[in-house]
Amino acid sequence: MTWPPRASESTGPTWATTRYTLDLQKVQVMGIVNVTPDSFFDGGRSTAAAAMAHAESLLRQGADLLDIGGESSRPGADSVPWQQEWLRIEPVLRAALSLGVPLSIDTCKPEVMQRALDLGADIINDIRALQAPGALAVVAAHSACGVCLMHMRGEPRTMQTAPWHAEVVAEVAGHLAQRAEALQRRGVARSRIVLDPGIGFGKTVEDNFALLPGQRALLAMGYPVLAGWSRKSSLGAVTGKAAPDRLTASVAAALAAVQFGARILRVHDVDATVDALKVWRAAGLP
Repeated sequence: MTWPPRASESTGPTWATTRYTLDLQKVQVMGIVNVTPDSFFDGGRSTAAAAMAHAESLLRQGADLLDIGGESSRPGADSVPWQQEWLRIEPVLRAALSLGVPLSIDTCKPEVMQRALDLGADIINDIRALQAPGALAVVAAHSACGVCLMHMRGEPRTMQTAPWHAEVVAEVAGHLAQRAEALQRRGVARSRIVLDPGIGFGKTVEDNFALLPGQRALLAMGYPVLAGWSRKSSLGAVTGKAAPDRLTASVAAALAAVQFGARILRVHDVDATVDALKVWRAAGLP
């Protein structure tokens, strides 16, 4: 007998992207590849060679897709010009296109989106949900790319200075529904769209944890959910640990997100997350 038992052929949700259709019956692990000097946990991979070595390591650990970013979105981070962001991303994207996995570009700038899609990127992952002037048009003009729309209050530079508490689930669901509908009005198929509640982006600790069961509101709208809890400060708030010591908490949060319906996990710690999901599936959990 094969262990774990083989799943039957999927009839569940999928995510349509430029070159690949992702089967979301299996939770997909998105490995983070930051090409930045200042990301909150793993900044410092500011060369293409270092970023590619990291990308290849994540794939050996079991990542299903990669998310490449050239600008930090950590609290307090300043924006960089799109030209600088693209100079960081371009050589990594060119090299990674041969790796045989979907490639997501983490950007909110339409100039970077356009160049990445022209080069062959599969997914645009935008923390601003395509609100920058021209961003919606760039994605809508592409015939097949996937897109992840995230909710954020404010700007990375100031979003955690004084996060305000509201009916966070209703706010997040309402905002993301509007952004997804705007895309669909431009002709983008629902099957190309994934939603991210934006853990840590201008929200209190209480907000973030309310968004775990709150994922159901996004699922009820008919979109898959991407969860990004990896090493976040809310985990430090409940464990008392700094980012380098939040591995266990990150894996626990990832499994909690899956329990509440997330089908894509954006993580730094691919190896530990993949192992946890193997045990999860061996126990017969979805």
